Amino acid sequence: MMGGGMMGGMAAVVWLWVVVALIVLVLVVVTSVWLLRTGRGPAGGAVPDARRHVDLRYARGEVDRDDYLQRRADLEGSRR
Repeated sequence: MMGGGMMGGMAAVVWLWVVVALIVLVLVVVTSVWLLRTGRGPAGGAVPDARRHVDLRYARGEVDRDDYLQRRADLEGSRR
C-alpha cells in the first residue's frame, strides 16, 4: 500500500518537469522568432539588401560618390 502512494507522488513530479520543459521550449522558440524579426539575431549586424546593393554599385564604380551618399541617406532615412 505504501509503495502505491509513493508512485503517485513521483508521477506528479514527472508531470511538473514535463510542463517546465515545455514552457522553456516555448520561451526559446518565441525569443528566437522575436530576435530574428527585430534583426537582433545572428544576421542582425548584416547590412540590409538594398543598402548592400548600393554599396556594391559604388564599389564597382557604377555610381559616383554624390549619388552613392544620396541613395544611402535615403535608405537609412526610410528605416526610421
